[in-house]
Amino acid sequence: MLPDAPAGPVAVDVAAWPASLAEFAGPARAALPPEVWDFINGGSGTETTLTANRAALDRVAVLPRVLTGVDRPRTDAPLLGRAQAMPVAVAPMAYQRLVHPDGEPALAAAAAAAGVPYVASTLSSTPIEEIAAAGDQVWFQLYWLRERGMVADLLDRVHAAGCTALMVTVDVPILGRRLRDVRNGFALPPHVTAANLPGGRNDLAHQGTPGVSAVSAGAVFAPALSWADLEWLRGRTPLPLLIKGILDPRDAVRAAEAGAAAVVVSNHGGRQLDGAPATVTVLPEVVAAVGERCEVLLDSGVRGGVDVLRALALGARGVLVGRPMLWALAAGGRAGAEAALALLAAELRDALTLTGCADPAAARQLRTLTGG
Repeated sequence: MLPDAPAGPVAVDVAAWPASLAEFAGPARAALPPEVWDFINGGSGTETTLTANRAALDRVAVLPRVLTGVDRPRTDAPLLGRAQAMPVAVAPMAYQRLVHPDGEPALAAAAAAAGVPYVASTLSSTPIEEIAAAGDQVWFQLYWLRERGMVADLLDRVHAAGCTALMVTVDVPILGRRLRDVRNGFALPPHVTAANLPGGRNDLAHQGTPGVSAVSAGAVFAPALSWADLEWLRGRTPLPLLIKGILDPRDAVRAAEAGAAAVVVSNHGGRQLDGAPATVTVLPEVVAAVGERCEVLLDSGVRGGVDVLRALALGARGVLVGRPMLWALAAGGRAGAEAALALLAAELRDALTLTGCADPAAARQLRTLTGG
């Protein structure tokens, strides 16, 4: 057992919740208004990349090892040098009060109970101070804002709140054109704001207009983010730095050289460039390119424990899980999210047992085939 490893998720009442992580989609869809469901589940353009994420993961076959004598595998593994109950973090996702009134603090508390990090978004609908108080290992995801002074102020708050890592999203110079939101004329309801920005700073995001995504119109990101900005940031924070939105191995190498503790191979869940590759298809190249210079995490499309196993077998240190956690939050608040993370741990434990792996480190030695 790794030192100081968390206890892990609590037991699940299987009669009360879905039987798998992916099946939380059904009760979530039933609980949410159609336009909110489209906002959290849609992708950009024709959703080619959104669909490709899932299809590519399904094409990864893992070769089990046999006669290894494994009985009860451990799921604990380190991320950023700290023991986690499993090699998973809850991905950053905006405006979580859209799906449940308890929003981000409920999901952060569920992650704490499960012994995994929770990544709070810049566009959280609850201030970072409240999220950090509700959670344990809270990482902060930074969108680079047009005003550097706002970035500096936000960093000061992140440090004061006790966040333990900083994740910079680098694939959003602008928001991708998300056609479901355009068709719905989607706008945020009055009670949901960008709580980490002064005064919300997203008034346009509340002004519904037919044929326009108000959320896209209200974006406050700086489109000209560069490596020089990351150098400034590296000198501004002592926190471990993760770079999210990496697909080209050359960018992964440059991020490692810039002092990143980890890169996150991500296409933003298919919500940015439609036509970008599925993340799992470029993961092995990124792993090979950075070697041991930094950790590599996989994001986009993860729907269960077998997907965590697939990512590990392809060389990742762990994964971010996103939409399924919103589904679970929508279906049952904190209790639903705790149940989902417990199911994910159970699915991962089963996958490790069935492949003869004593722990996630052993899974990284498995071979894979692509295509069946």
